[in-house]
Amino acid sequence: MYRITIISKIIVLLLLLTSCSEYEKLLKSDDFQAKYDAAMRYFENEDYVRSATLIEQILPVYRGTARAADLSFTLAYSYFHRRDYMLAAHHFDSFVREFPASPHIEEATFMRAYCNYLLSPRPDLDQSTTTRSIDQFTLFISRFPDSERVEEARNLIAGMRAKLLEKSFESARLYYDMGDYQAAIIAFKNSLTDFPETKHREEIMFLILRSSFLLADRSVPERQLERFQTTLDEYYAFIEEFPESRYMREARNMLQRSLGVLDDYPTDDDLTDEF
Repeated sequence: MYRITIISKIIVLLLLLTSCSEYEKLLKSDDFQAKYDAAMRYFENEDYVRSATLIEQILPVYRGTARAADLSFTLAYSYFHRRDYMLAAHHFDSFVREFPASPHIEEATFMRAYCNYLLSPRPDLDQSTTTRSIDQFTLFISRFPDSERVEEARNLIAGMRAKLLEKSFESARLYYDMGDYQAAIIAFKNSLTDFPETKHREEIMFLILRSSFLLADRSVPERQLERFQTTLDEYYAFIEEFPESRYMREARNMLQRSLGVLDDYPTDDDLTDEF
């Protein structure tokens, strides 16, 4: 039994060495047909490294021929199966641009967006690949509205929008936590504009109100009248949308304090009486 095991290992080793030897010869060969056949065979056998390497060598030779599209498509999938999603996205994108009439164009268009979806990082990091994927899936849906993958694309877009929503909210919240209330107000309002469906809507509108109040409260006297009046506007906008808000007690407290400050400012009639 032990002897059989050793013999089996030797056979496997010899096959590997032979395979390596053939592959090394192919790399140095000028027989493009042999390289093409081997690349496709390696791909079918899930040897994506060798498949991609050979295709990279021969693809420039086959540019403009009937084989170019198949090689380009196979190359993109070789990188995809190796989980090199950045190169896969690049090659699917090249395929979409170079072979718009290919029967694989629908799949390649989807896969281009899907690779960028897989590259999308957690919400606190840069979301450029997330935005790119959303744009590409949107284009896919527009171009192939009857595709069986439209619903999948929509679901993936929804998930990525949720990630962008969290990124937007956390970025605005960071300004608030830093005490930069003017920047926080702008960022929170931009977040509401970009993501009106956000689950944080009530909290965001309340934080806009509180930021407006704190900005006014800490302003120089010359700016307080205008800013406390803005706080009143934010208060009424907030209670109109959330009249039963869990933040109502604090919101009313800010209203009373703002009204108290505004009552202390002289009106035009007061100034006239002084004369």
